Amino acid sequence: MSRRLRVRQAQTVLPFGVGAVFDIQGESFVATGIGDWPRRRQEVESPRLASRLGVSAFYAAPPAADDRFDRPDAAGAPYIRFPSWLFCGACRRMIRWRIADEKAGVPPRCPGCSPVRRLAPMRFVQICAGGHLGDVDWWFWAHSRLDPAARQSCDTRDRLRFNVSERATGLEALSVLCTAKGCGAGRDLLDVLGTHGMRCSGRNPWQRRGEAADCTKPVQVVQRTAGNLYYPVVSSALDIPESDAPAALTDEALAERVRSSDMWVPLCRAHGGPAEDAFRGLLKDETGADDALLDALLAEETGSAPPPPARADGASDEPASPDLSREEWAAFMSPAPPATRDFAVRESELGLGQEDAEPWVSLRERFGRVVLADRLREVRALQGFRRVSPTSAFVPADTARRLRWLPAVEVFGEGLFLTLDKDELTKWEDDDRVRRRVAGLRTDLGRSFQQDRLGTVTGAELSPRFVLLHTLGHLLIRQLSFESGYSTASLRERVYARPEHDQYGVLVYTAAGDAEGTLGGLVQQGEPPRLAETLLRMAEAAAWCSADPLCAEHSGQGFDNLNRAACHACALLPETSCETGNTLLDRALVVGGDQVPGYFEPVVAQARSAAAAAVERRPR
Repeated sequence: MSRRLRVRQAQTVLPFGVGAVFDIQGESFVATGIGDWPRRRQEVESPRLASRLGVSAFYAAPPAADDRFDRPDAAGAPYIRFPSWLFCGACRRMIRWRIADEKAGVPPRCPGCSPVRRLAPMRFVQICAGGHLGDVDWWFWAHSRLDPAARQSCDTRDRLRFNVSERATGLEALSVLCTAKGCGAGRDLLDVLGTHGMRCSGRNPWQRRGEAADCTKPVQVVQRTAGNLYYPVVSSALDIPESDAPAALTDEALAERVRSSDMWVPLCRAHGGPAEDAFRGLLKDETGADDALLDALLAEETGSAPPPPARADGASDEPASPDLSREEWAAFMSPAPPATRDFAVRESELGLGQEDAEPWVSLRERFGRVVLADRLREVRALQGFRRVSPTSAFVPADTARRLRWLPAVEVFGEGLFLTLDKDELTKWEDDDRVRRRVAGLRTDLGRSFQQDRLGTVTGAELSPRFVLLHTLGHLLIRQLSFESGYSTASLRERVYARPEHDQYGVLVYTAAGDAEGTLGGLVQQGEPPRLAETLLRMAEAAAWCSADPLCAEHSGQGFDNLNRAACHACALLPETSCETGNTLLDRALVVGGDQVPGYFEPVVAQARSAAAAAVERRPR
């Protein structure tokens, strides 16, 4: 019976984009580079994102008519079988499977068993920090405990067995045995994870031998589903009307803005020194200038030679990290434009204008603008990936570095945009207790290897408003999952909290590649008076966590201690929903704690007082 192997079009960018290992129906595949994609592709338009990433276009993999991605002539993003070492669960024979052995619609089968048995992929693969992926050299592993002379005496590399012992448990029960005549070498897998002196092939499974790099990085053996095997680098942008985006400055006007900045003279003095990057970053955030303009102005001012021009093919050792928040913030803060197919927003309110009782008055005073997005379009582009750690070498989606486009998908959905009251926010941020609380988190961020990546979201410096709005977004998503009909994994956030751009809002939205993104439940929940009731329930729920007092009193938890009062019981979300990977969260800044005032602490206090008064008035 011919089998069907399916992957959704949106999944060809995330989570099963270029370089990712994909397990399905007992088989394992890896997505190849975009150089192997079919010529018939679907263009995805996003000029704003393309300009920021320095590419000419985006394309989505065309959907296959029959959903059979294993057919050689089928359309769609290509995947190849990986790992190539397979084993039979009956006779335990290991077989090195090659592309020439593939048969359309038929899974790999053991040639030595009767009845025919399906082959299963080996559980372990090898990776390196250079971004390379390959099969474990199982012949070397089986002979690794022999001295080099004895190892060389066995010249048969394809006679291996994957045995299971009933006398042991765990990895110690598994072993690889050489069945070549006169050999019999073998070794169990007890300590297979880690580095063992194996050499890196210098390439990924879909790359040809001629594309292999001279890689000297240590090889690490991991399970093929390990979390550190694949770190995708994805950028996304909302499709907003051109008229709502702020007009771009001319080069002359932007150069004049740079020269008139207070950071310009310090940058010139620090040019070529260790402090240059710091001043350059501050100046870029303040003026919006890019590195090319700053290099030209510095060369003119200091007489130094400008850096060499970028490669003609657009290749780069590191991915671009564009800040797309300013145009999106302007679109939501401007009067609602005429609705289009990709962007339809309307201004709303909490519906508390006539309320004079607490806690509604306190709640109204702490929010500003409310915008309901009936229609949103988001473009997500895969720039490339890393392996071993998020700071390892970057591998572009086009591993051959010949193409000027990136794989992308467009998704549609709806959203809810909220801003805080600017005056109340400024007054809260100026509190010394708030600043001290965030200063500790900022110190931990400075020590983290994620500092550069998270800095593209937080701005030049981690601010109290970012932690507040980010945590607010998480808490709101968790509350909306009970009331809007969407699960937490279906909702996403975009935080607009850069003080240098005068931002103080958050967007909660759903964007999916199918009809789920357009059900309308999120926008309906944003209508008055539902939104105010949801926000009040959110604040009351956030005041207590089932892990308190441990959670509330934490001075550092989560990855690299980048969270404070935030855990899985109260504030964390699925990884796909969060811009920062569930970091930089602190529930105490929202509802208050023993040592810090919360922005919504008066709301919670008034709600509790009103509830207590209602109980007192209840007839006994």
